[in-house]
Formats: sequence, C-alpha cells, structure tokens
Amino acid sequence: MSSTSTPPNASWAELLKGRNALRSIALAGGVALHAINVYIVTTILPTVIADIGGLAFYAWSTTLFVATSIIGSTLSARLLERLGPRRAFLLALAIFAAGSALCAAAPSMPVLLAGRSVQGLGGGILFALSYALIRLVFDERLWPRAMAMVSGMWGLATLCGPAIGGMFAEGGHWRWAFWTLLPVVGLLAVIVISQLGNTLTHAATRTRPPYGLIACLVLSVLAISAASLSSNLLWNLFGIVVGLVIAVVIARLDRDPERRLLPTGAYSLGSRLGVLYAVMCLLIAAMTTEIFVPYFLQQIHGLGPLAAGYMTAAMAAGWTLAALISASRTGEAAERLIRLGPAVIVAAMLALALMTAQTHWLTSAIGVGSYCLALAGVGLGIGLGWPHLLTRVLSAARPGEENLASASITTVQLYATALAAALAGLVSNSAGLVDPGGVIGAQHAAMWLFGVFALAPLLTLLLVRRITGAKALALA
Repeated sequence: MSSTSTPPNASWAELLKGRNALRSIALAGGVALHAINVYIVTTILPTVIADIGGLAFYAWSTTLFVATSIIGSTLSARLLERLGPRRAFLLALAIFAAGSALCAAAPSMPVLLAGRSVQGLGGGILFALSYALIRLVFDERLWPRAMAMVSGMWGLATLCGPAIGGMFAEGGHWRWAFWTLLPVVGLLAVIVISQLGNTLTHAATRTRPPYGLIACLVLSVLAISAASLSSNLLWNLFGIVVGLVIAVVIARLDRDPERRLLPTGAYSLGSRLGVLYAVMCLLIAAMTTEIFVPYFLQQIHGLGPLAAGYMTAAMAAGWTLAALISASRTGEAAERLIRLGPAVIVAAMLALALMTAQTHWLTSAIGVGSYCLALAGVGLGIGLGWPHLLTRVLSAARPGEENLASASITTVQLYATALAAALAGLVSNSAGLVDPGGVIGAQHAAMWLFGVFALAPLLTLLLVRRITGAKALALA
C-alpha cells in the first residue's frame, strides 16, 4: 500500500472531535477565509466600481491580491521558523484583518487596491501556513484527511462567497462584505491562541527565501498591469515586452541550488517539467477570465450581483467536479483526459465570446442554461487533467528536488493567475471597457477577452502531446 493512502484506523470522526476539531477549524478556516474573500470580491467588484469609480483598474484588484499572496506564501516558512505556529498564524490574521478594514473604508480605488494588497499578503501567509501546520498539529495517520478537508474549503468558497458578496451588493452595502470578515478573523484568533503551541516539534530547515526572484515576479506582473492603463497600443506592447524580459531574467538568475525558486528544467520547453509548468500556466490563464464575468453579466445583461456571482462560480464548480471524476483514472484513460481538457476549454471560450456579447442571450431558460454550461466548460476542461498534471510535476523533478517541485506548484499557480489577470486587464481596457465604456464597451471587451484568451488552451493542445504518449518518454 502507498504511504499516501489513508490508514484504516484514521477516520473523519477522529479529526472532527475534541481538540482536533478546534484545530481543524483553525486550519480550514485560514484557507476558507482566503478563498471566500476571493469570491466575495469577484461578486461585489462591479458594485464597488459603480460607487467609487476606477474601472480602468478593474483587473488590478485581482493582480495585486495574487501578487502579494505570492510574497506571503513564500514568507510563511520563515515566519513559522522565527515566530512559531501560534504567533505566525496570529500575525497572518492581523495582516488580513487590516487589509479587510482598509478595503471596507476605502473612499477611492487606489485605497481599495492598497487594502487588497495587504489582504493578499495576509491571505498568502494563511494559505501556506494552513497546509504547513497540518504535519505539526495532527498525527501522521490523519494527514491525508486533513489535507482533503483544507483543500475542500475552495469548494465551500464557491457557495459562500457569491452569497455573502451578492447579499450586500444587492442592498448597496458592499463595504459590509469586508466588515463581516473581521468577526471570523476574531473567532479564528481565539481558537489559535487556545489550541496552537508556539514551538516547532520538528527541527526547522533554515533556508533564506529567494527574495530577489520573488520581487522580480511581482515587477513583471506590475509592468503589464501598468501598461493596461494606457490606450496607446505601443505602450501596451512595451509593458508586455518588459514583463516578459523580467521573466527571462528570472529564468537566468534562478540557478542557486540553495535558494532556487523552481526546480531544474522548469524554464525550458525542452524538459518534461518545463512543458508541464507551461501547460499549467496556460490553463490557469483561461480560468482567470472569470474575474470579468460578473461585470459583463451585470453591465450587458442587467443581472444582479447575486445571480452574476453564482453564474461565475460555475467555472470553479466545473473544475472541482471534473477533478473529482478524473482523479481515479490512470494510464491511457488519464492521458486521454489530459488531451481532451484543452479542446473543451477552447470550445467553451469561443462560446463565451459569442454569447456574452449578445444582450438578449440570457432572456430564455435555454440561453441561461447554455451560458452556464459554457462557463462550467472552462473549469471542466482544466479539472479533467489537473490532478494528473500535478502528480507528473512531482515525478518529473530531479532526485532531491521533489520537495521544491511540490512547493513550486503554488508559486507557479499564483504567478500565472497574477500575470493572466494583468493581461486580461490590458486586453479588456484596449478593447473598449473604459472608452467607450458602458454596454458597448463591455460587449467589445467580452468578445476580445474570451477570443484572445482562447489562444491559451489552443497552445496547450500542442504542448500536451509532448507530455502524453511516446513523446513524453523522449522528454523524460
């Protein structure tokens, strides 16, 4: 039996009773707080824009949040080492609460973006700590159950986030969507103080994070985001070039064996690991278009925040459903799913480009059903191959770099999200989201956004051939 399987004597009941129950609430609550906040903001952002302005900065809310999440997740190990579990978790909660309060009180978009940056920093630390502390607070036989529980919080977020955000946005009280997070932070803080110790039970590995490379990641994202504010195509292209040049610099500098950001081969399409990372990034790019869906649905189709939020969540629901179905597939069946996924996404993205821009598409049950199916199709296409891509990343790593490969999955996913959000903002703004704006601007932006981003899964179709079948052996 594999060491990763759940031992017979490990049960959900044991994980969810006594002190383990409170510890489970603390760790799952850290991820839930981070995840639910993502969907709350996605739902309320069109209402926020209508109140305080800043449409040109629409994508920045996600870009900055994810960029600082990268920093937070990377700092988490150092904070755990220096402060201990309890103080590190409390610090993360305090940072997240400060960011939430700043967002709630924001009189303008720049202040809101500052709050989102602080939120992202705290959320990134919480996200990483929640996984890291599993091995410290639970017996080893409970680890698989605890991992599944913490990961499942993203599914919970797709249900709660749109409901919380939509409820307050519908009533015109979007600020309370942020204020309501603070009591949850307080409750988690009380549990952490009473249940988490402040000493590490295992010897810490004292390694210094590659701060310079992390700073370069953030700068590459900000370069593209800054270019999206200009209506001049030359400046747009310049921002993209600068962002890509910085990414190349990162690949050149990431060679220190003691402080590597990504494992060997991660930056080369000539290696199996490099192709796997490229496929993951392109799939994430398609998913990132969801940040604009609530705005399109409200502006073009006149939907309320609650309905728009839940329709948008269909993307995440499709991902979760497909991942659960495909995870048990092995061998040739798994390879077929990896190859099928990008084709499903291409079809779904092109359908969204067509349907979103049609003002009367959602006036019938058939129209609503087909639109939700297309949204779910984007996530479905990702989920079909995602579990198998992650396991292949671990198997493709060089001996001795397995832990680095495992940790790098989060870094790659967050960086791809931030970069794609920046590019989505650039494409949407250039296509008319701000000028001419209104319904016409949103229609043009929707067609261009989904149409351009359909190229990502199209490129994936070419790459997946290199990690499945006979060609995969040549890259191994």
